[in-house]
Order: sequence, then C-alpha cells, then structure tokens
Amino acid sequence: MGTVTATAERTIDAPADRVRELVRDYSQTRPEILTEHYRDYQVVEGGSGAGTVARWKLQATSKRVRDVAATISEPQPGTVVETDANSSMVTTWTVRERDGRSLVRIETSWQGAGGIGGFFEKTFAPSGLRRIYDGVLANLEQRSRQS
Repeated sequence: MGTVTATAERTIDAPADRVRELVRDYSQTRPEILTEHYRDYQVVEGGSGAGTVARWKLQATSKRVRDVAATISEPQPGTVVETDANSSMVTTWTVRERDGRSLVRIETSWQGAGGIGGFFEKTFAPSGLRRIYDGVLANLEQRSRQS
C-alpha cells in the first residue's frame, strides 16, 4: 500500500485574493464549479473556510464512487485543506499570486490499495482525477470572471 497523488494546476487571470475567497466559499462557489463527477453536494456546517464540513459523492469512474465527508482547515493563508473522514484522502487547494494573476493548485493524496489493484490505482487514478480537476479549475476560472 503506497501513497497515491493526483495534481492539477492552472493560472487564472484574476487577483489571488479574489480567487482565494472563491476557493474558500463552499456555500455558493463550490457547487457552481463542480463538474458532473460530483453529486449530492451539501454543506453540513459553516460554509466558508476553516470549520466548514461538506459532503459529496465523487464519481471518478463508472464503477468507482467515493463518499466524501470533508472537514475544511486553513493551515496558512492561501491554503485550504479538505480532510475526508471516510478515508485517508486529503485534498489541498493552494492559491498563490503570480504576476498579478493566480496560480491555483489542487493536490489529492490517499493511501492506495496493495497488490495488483494498487498498481492499477497508482497508474491510472492520478490522470483520471487530474482530468476531473482540470474541469473544476476551468469552472473556477470562468466563475472568477463573473464578479
């Protein structure tokens, strides 16, 4: 059993402070930027930044659905961490300023399965999740232009 990591990033032509606020907003922004791979999204507690608890189902493949119960923390400015109570999955959103724009990075890590199943998970899951995150980041970029 090894750690599996998936990463996606995008430069968004919007100020970092604006994008950070959008990333922290689990009540309004998050449901707007999620792709069709997410369903049953709900905010259980809070709604903005640290202390928020949200739930959703992530349909990574036609057969793979993960039931996520995320608790949100903000260990430092510009970093939002989603820790799943149902698994070892941790997703970190980082927003940094770059030349007046925002570099947004999503990184998810979890303890993968062992054996042959773990081999396939480590080989294929990161690229599948990266495609999903590319869609989320495209939606975040579009949303950042709306206000």
